[in-house]
Amino acid sequence: MTKQTLSTTGLFVYLLECSDGFLYVDITNNLSKCLMRHFNKEVEETKDRLSVKIHSYVAFENEKKACAFMRFLKTNSGQCFIKQRWY
Repeated sequence: MTKQTLSTTGLFVYLLECSDGFLYVDITNNLSKCLMRHFNKEVEETKDRLSVKIHSYVAFENEKKACAFMRFLKTNSGQCFIKQRWY
């Protein structure tokens, strides 16, 4: 069995579940570094909602598609999609 590591290439749309049930969605080009910022309370939107856990992430090569997917997940329809398909 090999150890899996997060890739740092491409763009990632990620979803964090905060301790209060809040779902945080954002985009990054360096997932590992970005997650460390959340865990170290360096991100304003999540620093008071710790603990956070990684719910899911999707890798994209195309920036336009990644941004469109992130914007969708932040809509009411996107939130329903998350709850119906990923929970």
